[in-house]
Amino acid sequence: MIRPVPDPAGPGQESVWNFPRPSIAQPVTAHVRIVLGGKTIAETRQAIRTIETSHPPTYYIPPSDIAPLVLRPAAGSSFCEWKGTARYFDVIAGDLVRPGAAWSYPRPTAPFAALADYVAFYAAPMDACFVDDERVKPQPGEFYGGWITPHVTGPFKGVPGSRGW
Repeated sequence: MIRPVPDPAGPGQESVWNFPRPSIAQPVTAHVRIVLGGKTIAETRQAIRTIETSHPPTYYIPPSDIAPLVLRPAAGSSFCEWKGTARYFDVIAGDLVRPGAAWSYPRPTAPFAALADYVAFYAAPMDACFVDDERVKPQPGEFYGGWITPHVTGPFKGVPGSRGW
């Protein structure tokens, strides 16, 4: 495996190449907000982020901080070697439906027990996602759910040629 050359990290930045592998979950007090259909559908200061080498953080939101009737169970599941089996949700705001745009771990593995029923959202299908009022960019690749802010440096898993990272 060829490890890419990490982008330099400046003051106040984290390099995803200094993140651990296997991944870990960390509570954060950042202001996390998700907008769809022109409305805030989720907002919290009690998120949990997961970090893993080469990936930007993924933010999981407590169900109590997600607007009612926004999530509808969707077909399908996936398996993470660290967290366990994920279930998916369609995200709904008025007449807008974003199929499979959110996921959670109802019964995560022991190291990720804090994530139970917290929900992560893909950034790309939403109008906007914010961390501390900074708009995020979605992690490259259709499968990955990380959120890129100015506070993390890459390169990030998901770009062409990154399959073996």
